[in-house]
Amino acid sequence: MLKDLKEQVWKANLDLIKHGLVTLTWGNASGLDRKKGVLAIKPSGVSYEDVRPADMVLVDLEGEKVEGKLNPSSDTPAHLELYKAFAGIGGVVHAHSEYATMFAQAGREIPCLGTTHADIFYGAVPVTRLLTRAEVLIDYERNTGRVIVERFKSLDPAERPGVLVAGHGPFSWGGTAAQAVENSLAVEKIAKLAWGTLALSAPPAFPRRLLDKHFLRKHGPGAYYGQKKGDKR
Repeated sequence: MLKDLKEQVWKANLDLIKHGLVTLTWGNASGLDRKKGVLAIKPSGVSYEDVRPADMVLVDLEGEKVEGKLNPSSDTPAHLELYKAFAGIGGVVHAHSEYATMFAQAGREIPCLGTTHADIFYGAVPVTRLLTRAEVLIDYERNTGRVIVERFKSLDPAERPGVLVAGHGPFSWGGTAAQAVENSLAVEKIAKLAWGTLALSAPPAFPRRLLDKHFLRKHGPGAYYGQKKGDKR
């Protein structure tokens, strides 16, 4: 069932290793087939070197396992909360990548300090609040997803395709699992750039005119960056 989705999610998980976004089994990627209401996700605690496409676990939007011999990632409830709340996404990644996790542990958003950041995020990479004691003790993983959704009450997940969970690490998303991996890599790279920039100096405020220009030329209604569909390279 959903062989193509399993393949895509398996590859997305391997790409997390390829890009150095995860260590050991600290992370996962999932992908959703919205028509069928089923997501595929990495099995819990299984080494990336050992996992195969057939090992991807299929789960419905209520968290019930549809197919698979192994248990799904323990982070599955967090992924489900994001899929339910963010209608346009089809892939979610959770990682503990080094620089983004440093910002998460510090409880600090990643400020937009330059055009590299503005190409992907229309403003800072936001950070959530810490979970309460009750939220940690009861339904922890689901509450992790809920604090992300709470943080985005006044934000557009299409304009900021990632977040830092305070004291934890980054989550990112996209139209597909592959796009979620790309955004996870972007979060890590801009976190590293911000960390280095802040270590060098107190940078001047990044002007809104450059933020608008760089984000909207790629993602706005009049976007002109890159090639149109059907154009030859």
